[in-house]
Amino acid sequence: MHKTELKSELTLFDVTNLVVGAIIGADIYVASALGARLLGSWSLIVWVLAGIIAIVIALCFAQCAALLPRVGGPYAYAHAAWGTFAGFIVGWSLWLAEWLSLAVFPVAFVQYLMFFVNLDPISQVVVKTLFVAFLIITNIVGVKAAGRTNDVLTLVKLFPLVFFVAVGLFYIASNTATAVMNLQPSSLVNFGNFGSALVLIFWAYAGFEISTIPTEEIKEPGKTIPKAIMLGISIVIIFYLVTNVVLFAVMGSKALADPMVTAPLATATNMMLKSIPALAVIGGIIVGGGALISVAGSDESGMIGTSRLGYALAADGLFPRVFSKIHPKFKTPYLGILIQATTALVAAIIGQLGMLIATSVFFMAIAYVATSASIFSLRKKNTEAQFQLKGGSLIPILGVVFSLFLITQCALEQIALGLVLLLVGVPIYVKYSPKKEITELKNALLSRESLIKRAHGQEEVFLANVLRHIKRFYRKRWKKTDAG
Repeated sequence: MHKTELKSELTLFDVTNLVVGAIIGADIYVASALGARLLGSWSLIVWVLAGIIAIVIALCFAQCAALLPRVGGPYAYAHAAWGTFAGFIVGWSLWLAEWLSLAVFPVAFVQYLMFFVNLDPISQVVVKTLFVAFLIITNIVGVKAAGRTNDVLTLVKLFPLVFFVAVGLFYIASNTATAVMNLQPSSLVNFGNFGSALVLIFWAYAGFEISTIPTEEIKEPGKTIPKAIMLGISIVIIFYLVTNVVLFAVMGSKALADPMVTAPLATATNMMLKSIPALAVIGGIIVGGGALISVAGSDESGMIGTSRLGYALAADGLFPRVFSKIHPKFKTPYLGILIQATTALVAAIIGQLGMLIATSVFFMAIAYVATSASIFSLRKKNTEAQFQLKGGSLIPILGVVFSLFLITQCALEQIALGLVLLLVGVPIYVKYSPKKEITELKNALLSRESLIKRAHGQEEVFLANVLRHIKRFYRKRWKKTDAG
């Protein structure tokens, strides 16, 4: 039987790029204006605080991945630490968080599309429907097709942001007085919005969980993983800060707070280049079009991940078996994809952007609490993990505290909605928990060979490793030159 082997060990460079690429996506296009409307330029501080929280929780994920290298993430960790019901509640929370994130992106797509064309409410619903339908078809047709689509969508996600920052820094240098005036913090800001801003901005850092791949793939995991997480998220913090500084310097807090500004980064690009009308149009197209592609890429990746989680829950007999039903031709969990996408579309049509994001973070935070807390139990069961966090219990305790803090900063209506949706899972558990595990699915999910296949496939798909591929290319060219 052919065994899947890793092509190479992942170095600090590789894992750092994986962290950066996993985080930076469509979120920055959405969250910048939301934070600005709540705190003005004071929100720049929140971007740093949210990044620090992300570093701590990411370290907790990395520890759990080393202690229990299993598909399912927080669901698997809670299941192993405290049993079936705890695992289900955490898995259900994570599924809801990812499901709500799927609903965010059709809304964001429409908002940036309206930078180019005016859409009435009916047209907005039509566009959201077509957007989701495209992703459903892509995911059902097959993982390879979805991977190719994701490659195309992610390969261009950083260029518009780099273009925006480059043009912005030149604009600031040329219009220093205006930029300084726009960046001045307002004394009239309502600091009671701090918690809400933190919740919305933290959403932009979601995705760091992807970097917690099996430790067997990483060279010197004990040293590499924590360094890569701290370095990678620090790079993201700097990138996010620079992007937001440019945004505030160009538009100012008052303009960003205008609800009519649906595509802030594209609008700011247009303003920076307005002295040359043709260039302003091109710049708006680059950034606005980049946002549309990035949003589509984020939803593409999210749909793949959410269907995988539903599949894992169904494999344990804790979810309707329909989520594990595989298409006879395309070999994908097509009914699960269809259910999650169509229900997310309904949420996208009736929900508001801020409400969807904050409620998604509420559910994420529940999974983060469980992940951080499960470390204490998992450590007792696996004392020989390749990677152990330094400092003993400090990082897991901070992970629990920060996650609980995120939950408390959600608005009462968001917490209430979250609790109602969480309770909906109880009858699902009662109905399905007595059933036996679907053994063949669990074997496929948990085998080491499958883990390596998925991790290596993920490594190849995400833009995070574009630098790694460049490095490989030059190594090959160098070897050829030496041989010649």
